Parts: sequence; structure tokens; C-alpha cells
Amino acid sequence: MSYKGYQARVEFDADDEIFVGHIAGINDNVGFHADSVEGLKAAFREAVDDYIQTCAKIGKDPQKPYSGRVMFRISPEVHANAALAAELAGKSLNEWAEEALAAAAKKVA
Repeated sequence: MSYKGYQARVEFDADDEIFVGHIAGINDNVGFHADSVEGLKAAFREAVDDYIQTCAKIGKDPQKPYSGRVMFRISPEVHANAALAAELAGKSLNEWAEEALAAAAKKVA
């Protein structure tokens, strides 16, 4: 589920027979639950709206999931090979890496 740029991570709690969700991609812990799909959608939207309103009340900027900037460390060999692959494809390393990550992410989505 997606609402106002936020995504939901949802699991089914078989013991309580409810759907339990959290806003994904932020450090703040914002949860919601319901016993039906329609109720879950409404609870998610309410949780997002409440999160944004609560942040405004306390003077905090709500976290936005994923800025689009990714920083990670890789071995020099992988870096060199990726840079060469990008150059041979006529792309910047950022363009090449975005395409590679997008293709890999589609395999798990």
C-alpha cells in the first residue's frame, strides 16, 4: 500500500486474526492494524495522516522514505568493474547502478 509517498509493510497475525502494519522506510515506529483489507487501508491512511500531524505539532519534520541517495561501500575490484561496465554501456556509473538495482529489485517485488 502507498499513501502520500509512504509505503506499508503488512503481516498477518494468525493468533489475533488481524493484519498488522508499519510504515516502511522510516526510523520512527508507526504501526496500525485491522481485521479486514478495507479496514487496513483506512488504518494505514489514518496512521500516515496522524504521523504527519504529530510531527507538525511537535515541530519535527516527518521522515520521508528514501531520498534517492544511496551510499554504500564495495570492494575496489567491484567498483572498478562496475565503472568499466558503465563506461562500455555509455552511461554514468549512477545511471548504470540505478538500472542494475532496479532490475534486481524487480526480481524480489
